Amino acid sequence: MKNTLFLKIYIGFSIVYLMLLLSGYESFDLFLKPILIPLLGFGVYLHKKFPSKNIVLTALLFSWIGDVILLFADIAEIYFILGLVAFLISHVIYSVVFNKQTKTRNKKTKAAFLIGSLVIAGYLIVMLSLLLPTLGELKIPVIVYATVISLMLLFAFNGFLTWKKPGNQYVFVGAIVFVASDSILAVNKFHSLIEKSSFFIMLTYLVAQYLIITGILKLNSNQNLTIENQKI
Repeated sequence: MKNTLFLKIYIGFSIVYLMLLLSGYESFDLFLKPILIPLLGFGVYLHKKFPSKNIVLTALLFSWIGDVILLFADIAEIYFILGLVAFLISHVIYSVVFNKQTKTRNKKTKAAFLIGSLVIAGYLIVMLSLLLPTLGELKIPVIVYATVISLMLLFAFNGFLTWKKPGNQYVFVGAIVFVASDSILAVNKFHSLIEKSSFFIMLTYLVAQYLIITGILKLNSNQNLTIENQKI
């Protein structure tokens, strides 16, 4: 299928990009970084039609906008804030996407959901406690952003409990890795410098995007859509 070809190209370009970052050639950001997310976008676009397809593409669009804006974050703080806003919108849209996926398991999962919610809330509290003393004027934006990514993870966890395998696993792990990527970025910028931070931020970010998109496509594969249509 054409869409899987673009996903494979994404993996190939991502590996090349990450190797360059690891080798210290961060100047290639300007040329390679803007190419990566559009490759995932083509993978989604060429996939057969499914209900949340356009919403997924919109989430990727804002991720791409965030990628491009953050290329200029070293020039002025405003670029970092604008990039933050773009990714904030992307996370909100991903939450909408997760909420729109078909639930195929109706087992009682209240206890598991409660435990997961507490773990995610614990992460949010720990991260904010770590970062707040050094945020300065960015306290409110970072609090809002951290809350939104935590909610995105919560939606993904809810899907993990209720969606069909293996799509649920891909999306949930992808959401966890996405949060890890944002956490590395935040700690590196506001708390303490992390060696090879650019590499680790982009490694987790690119893996997260791939897993989330692959999971959504698996949840909306022909087989799954056929099963759901038969139920209707």
